[in-house]
Amino acid sequence: MAGRIPQAFIDDLLERVDIVEVIDRRLPLKKSGRNYSARCPFHEEKTPSFSVSPDKQFFYCFGCGAGGNAIGFVMDFDRVDFPQAVETVATLAGLEVPREAQSEQAPQQQKRQRDLYQTLDAAARLYREHLRRHPQAKRAVDYLKDRGLTGAIARDFGIGYAPPGWDNLLQALGKDDSERALLLEAGMLVVKEEDNKTYDRFRDRIMFPIIDSRGRVIAFGGRVLSDEKPKYLNSPETPIFHKGRELYGLYQARKALRHLQRLVVVEGYMDVVALAQYGIRYAVATLGTATSTEHLQKVFRHCSEVIFCFDGDKAGRQAAKRALESALPVMEDGRQARFLFLPEGEDPDTLVRARGTETFERLLDGAQPLADYLFDSAGEGIDLNSLEGRARLSKLAAPMIGKLPSGVFQQLMLNALAQRTGLSNERLDALLKPAAPAKPSPKPNVKPLQRRPLPPRNEIHLHPILHAIGLLLLHPRLAQHAPPSNQFNHLSGETATLLRDLLDLLHKRPEANTNVLLGHWYDEPWRHRVEEAFNQVSLLLENVEQLNLAAEEGVESELTDTLKHLESSHIEMQLDSLLRKGSDLNAQEKQQIRQLLSQKDSKH
Repeated sequence: MAGRIPQAFIDDLLERVDIVEVIDRRLPLKKSGRNYSARCPFHEEKTPSFSVSPDKQFFYCFGCGAGGNAIGFVMDFDRVDFPQAVETVATLAGLEVPREAQSEQAPQQQKRQRDLYQTLDAAARLYREHLRRHPQAKRAVDYLKDRGLTGAIARDFGIGYAPPGWDNLLQALGKDDSERALLLEAGMLVVKEEDNKTYDRFRDRIMFPIIDSRGRVIAFGGRVLSDEKPKYLNSPETPIFHKGRELYGLYQARKALRHLQRLVVVEGYMDVVALAQYGIRYAVATLGTATSTEHLQKVFRHCSEVIFCFDGDKAGRQAAKRALESALPVMEDGRQARFLFLPEGEDPDTLVRARGTETFERLLDGAQPLADYLFDSAGEGIDLNSLEGRARLSKLAAPMIGKLPSGVFQQLMLNALAQRTGLSNERLDALLKPAAPAKPSPKPNVKPLQRRPLPPRNEIHLHPILHAIGLLLLHPRLAQHAPPSNQFNHLSGETATLLRDLLDLLHKRPEANTNVLLGHWYDEPWRHRVEEAFNQVSLLLENVEQLNLAAEEGVESELTDTLKHLESSHIEMQLDSLLRKGSDLNAQEKQQIRQLLSQKDSKH
C-alpha cells in the first residue's frame, strides 16, 4: 500500500461519517436522551455505561474510560492498526483512501519488503520440510516429543528444523546474488569478517518462526540441540523485524481465541508452545528483551489483563522489576497486571507438564496483583514498624505511583500507600504533583455558570499539562485565548510536546473541532496520551446528563488558570532552588530572586 494517508482526508472523513452508524454495525445501540448507550465492549459490565454522542461525534465509557472517535473505535473493536481502521471507515462512507505522493525510491522499498516477507516464508517452509524429512532431524523430533509436544501443536506454531552444516539455507534459497542479498538483509545469513565468506545463521537448531499480526513470518528464534551457546538465538533487527515491538505467540493466541480475556507473558518460545499444548493458548514471550511499555501497549490492545510469569530465581525477580516499571505508565483504569513467581528450578514448560493444566491455571488465578508487588518490591528490606522505614517507603513508592495514569487506580494506590505509611493523602499528593494555583475571584457583574463544580485536583490527580490538553480538546475555540506554544518551551516530556503541538495546530486551524483533533494523532505513538487527557477531562466536566459537557464559558477560566500555572512553573522552580540556599545567597542571586518575584507577580 502506497504512502501516508493525508491528514486533510482524515479530517474530511471524520466530518462525513456518523459515529452512531459505525458503532451500531458492530455494537447494537439504544437511544438514551440525546445520546445512544450500550454495554461497553471493552470491559465486563451488567449496566450500560458506554455512551455515544451524535452531537460531539465521539464515544465514552464511564466504566472503563475508553473513548474516542469513529476511527479509534474501529481500531480498538476490530483490533486493527490505524491505516486499516481508516480504510474500514472510508469504505462505509463510500470514499477511496488517497495516499500522499512518495519519493521515487518508495515503490522499490515496498517491493523490497514484499521480497523479504517472501524470503522468510520460503525459509519457514524449508525448515518445516527439514523437520519432517531431513536425515538428521530425528534428534529434533525426539527432543520435541520428550517435551510433550504433538505434531498438531508443532504445525500450529510452524516449528521447523535447521540441520547441521554451514550453507543448507544458502544453497537452497540463495542461488543468485539477489537472493543472497535478500537472505542477508533478512538476517538469515552471516558474513565472516576474516575471509568475507557467507554462511547460515541458524545451524542444528529447532526453529520457531516469529509471526506478525497479519500472519507473516518476520524473523526466527532457534533453540540449540547441542551444548553450543547461546541456547536460544534470535534473528537480528531488520527492516521488517523490531524485537522490542513483537511478542512471540500473539498471532497464535488471537487465532485460537476470538476474545482474549488475558495474556500470560513468559520467558521463552518453548514455554509458549508447551502451555498451548496443554490448552493454555494465551501465552506470549518477549524476544530476548525485557518487557517494554510498547509490548504492553500491544497486549492491552487485545485484552484487559496481563500476568507476568517468571522463574523464582534472582534473574526472574529482576525481570519482574523491569516489567513493573514498563507496566506502570499503561495501567489505565480497567486494566490489570499480576505477577506469578514459579518455584526454584521450575519454568512454565516443566511445571505444566508435571502438574497439569488445572493446577497451572489455579496458580495464574492466584498471581500477585501489581499493587501488592509494587509495595513488596519498594519495601524490600525496609522495617515498616519504624518511622524511618515508613518514610523511606513513601519516598520509594510515591514516584512509582506517580508514573501511573491519572485516574481511580492511581488514587487507590495513593490511599494504600497512605495506610502503609501513616502519611495523609494530601502529603503524598504533594510528592507527585505541583500545587494547583489558587482560583481567582469571580469577575464582578458576571453571573457564574450553573454547573456541577469541578472536584479539587488533589482528588483527581490529573497533571496540569494533561488537564490543559483535555480542556483544549473538548473546547478547541478556547485556544484563541491561549498564549503561543513557545511560552511553554521550559516544560519537558512527551505531554509538554503534545501541548505545544496542539496549541500550534489550533492557532493555525482555529476551526478544528474535537472530532478532528482526536483523529489528528491516532497514527502517532503518543496516541494514548491524547486519549488519557480527553477521557479524564470528559469525566470531570460531564454534567448530570451523560456527555452533556460543560459549556465553553465555564471552562475558560479553568484553562486560563491552568496555563498560567504552567507558564509560571519554571519561575517557581528557580525560586525554590535559590531560596533553598537560605543565608548563603550572594548579591547576584538576591537580585535574581527579586526579578523572579516580579515576574511571578506579573503572571497573577
